[in-house]
Amino acid sequence: MVQDGKAGKTPWYEESGCFPGQKGSHEMAPAVTSSGAVYMTSSQVYPVEEDTLLLLRAAQAESRPGDRVLEIGCGSGHISTELSRTAEVLATDINPHAVQAARELGAEVVRTDLFAGICGPFDLVIFNPPYLPTTPDERINDWLEYALDGGPDGRAVIARFIGGVGQVLAPGGRFLLLVSSLTGIGEVRGMIEEAGFRAEEVAGTRIEGEDLVVVRGERE
Repeated sequence: MVQDGKAGKTPWYEESGCFPGQKGSHEMAPAVTSSGAVYMTSSQVYPVEEDTLLLLRAAQAESRPGDRVLEIGCGSGHISTELSRTAEVLATDINPHAVQAARELGAEVVRTDLFAGICGPFDLVIFNPPYLPTTPDERINDWLEYALDGGPDGRAVIARFIGGVGQVLAPGGRFLLLVSSLTGIGEVRGMIEEAGFRAEEVAGTRIEGEDLVVVRGERE
């Protein structure tokens, strides 16, 4: 069991031992976010992009005082670090380079696959998933692939998230999921509703012909 370093509180998570093999080391280098924060990253960590900032704005609008927040697939840690200014935030990522980068930025992060070993409950869960439709012959054997490869239809990891997020949500809890038109926004909304959640688009933008939206899920 991993302690969260705060006396008298129940730990949020247990370390998961189920990971793919290490895929080589990569040099960390400093980068700067839009707010001027310096963070350490590498070519194996998904950087702060427009989809990151869209989800951050939606999460800042959704987060309420006293919320316990879980970010899945935190990448650089930019969102978790910004949210931690006003909320209690735990982040996860399967990528060890992302975990290192997020910790360098000051995020509380554990390495695991989605929410494996996470105890919860959380009032708000946020996720910018790997959503690019990817065929087996398009895959690249590196850690960054975990931030990009959404399977043949772009929805493989999204389906796992929707199927399991209820296990870590508090009563009345919500989640924010970033979805791309490359993945099928309507299809993902249908998956959320079929899992017993109300689905509502709360933010969106269009970048180079791609629509990005943040879908809010809440139990019916």
